[in-house]
Amino acid sequence: MTIVVERVSHRFQALEVLADVSFEVGDNEIFAVVGPSGCGKSTLLSIIGGLLQPSAGDVRVGGLSPNALNPITFVFQDFALLPWRSVAGNVQLPLEHRDLPRAEMQALVADALQRTGLSDFADAYPKQLSGGMRQRVGIARALAVKPSILLMDEPLSALDGQTREILMEDLSHLLASTRLSAVYVTHNLDEALRLADRIAVFSRRPGRLREIVHVPIPRGERVSAHAAVELARLHEHLWSLIRAEAIDAEREVTHV
Repeated sequence: MTIVVERVSHRFQALEVLADVSFEVGDNEIFAVVGPSGCGKSTLLSIIGGLLQPSAGDVRVGGLSPNALNPITFVFQDFALLPWRSVAGNVQLPLEHRDLPRAEMQALVADALQRTGLSDFADAYPKQLSGGMRQRVGIARALAVKPSILLMDEPLSALDGQTREILMEDLSHLLASTRLSAVYVTHNLDEALRLADRIAVFSRRPGRLREIVHVPIPRGERVSAHAAVELARLHEHLWSLIRAEAIDAEREVTHV
């Protein structure tokens, strides 16, 4: 499903966060957004998902307002699992607000668990799982509702390096087998280069779109040796676009 962001700006009272942002995400495309801290990436994701109304501009998903779609789902850095519910119970949660026969609900949960490698952990509780497994539950919960689009806000940033690498590989396979469009916000350039078809680079606040970088290597081939040189070149280019502003933004955050 296509996503069209047209001349979107946003401010929180006197603070201008986004300025005149326009781009399109194609059907079944994975579109990453990177940029310095505080450049409005998460705000943009909330606008695309219909949680915020932009101060100016417009968003259309499949030609409709985000709030008219059924549904748009988010995966956040914070796993946001209910500790008193089992894995299956957490995945089932967003389905409970729908008028679904019990058998259909159970089938949707079972499918989401199978696709994320969690079938054997359906009866476990969040406290029994590693960070990577808890994030899998969050992803399964998002997929259970058969979303129109998937919005991911730093979903791997709370994980250690080894777990992040494992889950990044699994997420790459999952996105390849799931026909939906996704917007993936991250600070990690390696994540963006591994998972996205195109990468939008934002300036420091107020966030403006500086460049959209196409990743020409098929997603399934990016872990191969022959892809390493091109990915390194793209990484260097992305870093050159944000390095100076990222350093300034980090100093600003540190000193607030």
